[in-house]
Amino acid sequence: MKRRILSPNAPAPIGPYNQGIEASGTFAYVSGQLPLSNGQLVGTEITAQTRQSLKNVGYILEEAGYTWDDVVKTTVYLKDMNDFAAMNTVYAEFFDGTTFPARVAFQVGKLPMDALVEIEAIAVK
Repeated sequence: MKRRILSPNAPAPIGPYNQGIEASGTFAYVSGQLPLSNGQLVGTEITAQTRQSLKNVGYILEEAGYTWDDVVKTTVYLKDMNDFAAMNTVYAEFFDGTTFPARVAFQVGKLPMDALVEIEAIAVK
């Protein structure tokens, strides 16, 4: 069984996908979140964009009844790998520091709306 997750606080999808899907009442899959607020990119630096992408992930987790402690895996897509350290600094603020989720981060050719970062997550209750 799967259930659509839709938070009014996170940006609406810009394509044929959902913000997230909950599967079997145990797993939440959060689609990649761009650093959008009110349909516009937030900031021009990686720190502001990372923070907004993670806020958007958090809104979707909250809507589905999950917390950051439930996140077991994230994927971070970066426009420029030179932004890795700055992204990490902001990313670390969203987790308690002892149970960071598994993660992969890599540079991509281009992100939608020319964003600097996009972040997706998987959470388990």
